[in-house]
Amino acid sequence: MSQPRRRRSPVVPAVAAVLGAVALAAVLWPRGEGVPPAPAPAAAPAVAPVTARPGPAAPAVASPPVPPSPPVRLEIPGIGIRAKVLSLGLNPDGTLEVPPLSKAEQTGWYNRGSAPGLPGPTVIAGHVDSARGPAVFYRLGALKRGDRARVVRADGKVATYEIDAIESVPKDAFPTDRVYGAVPHPALRLITCGGAFDRATGHYENNTIAYAHLLSLH
Repeated sequence: MSQPRRRRSPVVPAVAAVLGAVALAAVLWPRGEGVPPAPAPAAAPAVAPVTARPGPAAPAVASPPVPPSPPVRLEIPGIGIRAKVLSLGLNPDGTLEVPPLSKAEQTGWYNRGSAPGLPGPTVIAGHVDSARGPAVFYRLGALKRGDRARVVRADGKVATYEIDAIESVPKDAFPTDRVYGAVPHPALRLITCGGAFDRATGHYENNTIAYAHLLSLH
C-alpha cells in the first residue's frame, strides 16, 4: 500500500514536519504484498462500524514529575490484550514504520509523539488481522466507554487510562487533528483498520480509533 508523503500540520508546532506525514501513514496498516485477506468469519467483529464519537476533552490531569519512558507492553483486560509494544520511527520517505506482519500480535508506538503518562497523545497502533487470522487489535472495536487500558513503561511505571470513546472513520476522512493534535492532558489513542474489507484493493476502508485519558501513573 502506498502511504501519503510528508506534509505540514499546524497542530503541534514541535513536530509539525512529521505529523502530516504520519497522520494517515500511521493508520494504514498494510496486509503485505501478496498477502490474501483473512477468512470471512475471522473478520466479523473488526468490520462492525463503531458510531460513538469522542466527547468533550477530558479534564487536565497533573503530569507527575517523572522523565519520559517508552512503552514496552499494552494491557487491555476487557478485550483480552496483553501485547509487546514496538517503537516506531519514520521511514526515509517520511512515512511511519510498521511492525512486520510476522509480528502481528504486537503493537507499535509512534516514538516522536508523547511518552505514556505525559501530556499529549500517546499513539499506539496495530494490525487487525493477517493471513494467519486475527491480530492484536482484532477486538479493538469492542471496547466500551469506561474500559481501562494499561501501558507499562520501560522504567516499570504503569500508565492507566480510561476509554472515552470509540469511532470508525473512512480512511480518506481520518481525523488527524483529533488523533495527533496537542492536548494539555495525557491521552491515549489506539488505532487499527476497520469497516468493510475491499477485496479488490486488499485493504479495509475505515480506521477504528479509541480515545482515552490518563487515570494514574505509578
